[in-house]
Amino acid sequence: MWFSNFISDFKFVFLESERYKLIIEGLFVTLEITLFAVLIGIALGTVVASIRSTYDKNIESLKKRKNLGYYVLCVCNVICKIYLTVIRGTPTVVQLLIAYFIVFATSNNDVQIAVFAFGINSGAYVAEIIRAGIMAVPEGQFEAGRSLGFNYIQTMFHIIIPQMVKNVLPALCNEFIVLIKETSIAGYIGITDLTKAGDLIRGRTFSAFLPLFGVAAIYLLLVLVLTYLVGKLERRLRANER
Repeated sequence: MWFSNFISDFKFVFLESERYKLIIEGLFVTLEITLFAVLIGIALGTVVASIRSTYDKNIESLKKRKNLGYYVLCVCNVICKIYLTVIRGTPTVVQLLIAYFIVFATSNNDVQIAVFAFGINSGAYVAEIIRAGIMAVPEGQFEAGRSLGFNYIQTMFHIIIPQMVKNVLPALCNEFIVLIKETSIAGYIGITDLTKAGDLIRGRTFSAFLPLFGVAAIYLLLVLVLTYLVGKLERRLRANER
């Protein structure tokens, strides 16, 4: 009896009026926002992490000379620290609303606004992941680069970054997983993402169980697949180290 009722409710909620298309369209919007936000986050995070790690590793030697590079690096480092403090210290939904109602108040492209907001937010966390990866590389690797005649930039590019990427890649993949779930607040600015699609179906059918649990199941499935892929990546990286 319960199974026949479940099938009947499923057909009414998702198949009638082709409401399942809302879920599919919402899923693609969620993946689109997540993908482009991660790309922005990685680009921004790499710049911020480079500035912060360069400051930490070279500030003592630059202090002795106090040339233009010293002051430029100090200013950039302060700006990066303010960015990290503000972004990591305020709720993501507030940042999204500020981007929508203030920064891009005249824009009509809600998805682009969400990509920007989530990308800026992700960049702060990616920056700390990459910075931690750079700082985790032994100092002897920098000295090895200098002994080969490399300058600081060449040492970073040829020696440090390849080792850092291997260390932080799993953490960056986990940031992608976290961001997928964070995009569920995109509905606050009127975007029909996966969560909003489920809520719209709930409002039209007056049935909360199937739409919301269906959305939760899709998020869970996405996370499980990505977690499996990240685990596989980590095992392959460990195998390469051997």
